[in-house]
Amino acid sequence: MDIQSKIFVAGHRGLVGSAILRQLQARGYTNLITADRKQLDLTRQQAVEDFFTQQQPEVVVLAAAKVGGILANRDFKADFIVENLLIQTHVIAAAHRIGVKKLLFLGSSCIYPKLCPQPMKEEYLLTGLLEPTNDAYAVAKIAGIKMCQSYNEQHGTNYLSAMPTNLYGPGDNFDLNSSHVLPAMLRKFHEAKLAGNQPVILWGSGTPKREFLFVEDMAEACLFLLEKVQAGDAPGDLYNLGTGVDLSINDLAQLVQKTVGHRGDILWDRDKPDGTPRKLQEVSRLKGLGWQASTSLEDGLAQTYQWYLNQLD
Repeated sequence: MDIQSKIFVAGHRGLVGSAILRQLQARGYTNLITADRKQLDLTRQQAVEDFFTQQQPEVVVLAAAKVGGILANRDFKADFIVENLLIQTHVIAAAHRIGVKKLLFLGSSCIYPKLCPQPMKEEYLLTGLLEPTNDAYAVAKIAGIKMCQSYNEQHGTNYLSAMPTNLYGPGDNFDLNSSHVLPAMLRKFHEAKLAGNQPVILWGSGTPKREFLFVEDMAEACLFLLEKVQAGDAPGDLYNLGTGVDLSINDLAQLVQKTVGHRGDILWDRDKPDGTPRKLQEVSRLKGLGWQASTSLEDGLAQTYQWYLNQLD
């Protein structure tokens, strides 16, 4: 991939895609292709085929996906599996048909079994049962990984899959009905602070442990994969993207509370699900090639909260 490569970033308005687009622009890539949902519906096969035929991208970053938190994943399973399977199938197949030189598929750490050994290595994929609350989404993402592997094995393509851990940062979704845990916490603590430091009620017990990766670090990792890594450099062409460090949801809540400046109580609704007990990624595969995350959770939270405040203003 060189500076003049024609690069299509699918999902450029989402948290992941927008960060990757910013990184590409910052590094001087100018031949960038984007299309929002009104311009291109990736769930429509003919629309995708026509777009690839017309645009002829050389590199594809597949960051487009239907995503959401534990509530959305639990309540809208059919939507999550169908939309993600359609998007992946159409884009990957069209990329192969026109001869795309390199493709990067973005997934999620939820692909690993619910009771996966910790930290989770890439080779633990498909070794156990998935977490029931997001199994539909996970199955779709696993299918995307297998699509990329299969094209590489059968056709000698250069398709890589990257599985970020829990992401957060500027551009995140703060809708309480569909957001992930960290932005939901930020909003809840902020609104409780404005209401006179009212108590904040959070789901579950607070005991599950999670790993969080700042979205700008994730984008740097993606460019590292695009610029320096080829298919065949790792088994299955699969890479975990994370920090290798986790903390409990309770500890996260206290850190978010401190960042926001909320001084009320934290209450736990134990009737709500916890999800997977622990999800810590083993990140030595990518670290061994020369990349590791650099932003601390404290710094990333401060930047994310400031971005959220700016949007409110």
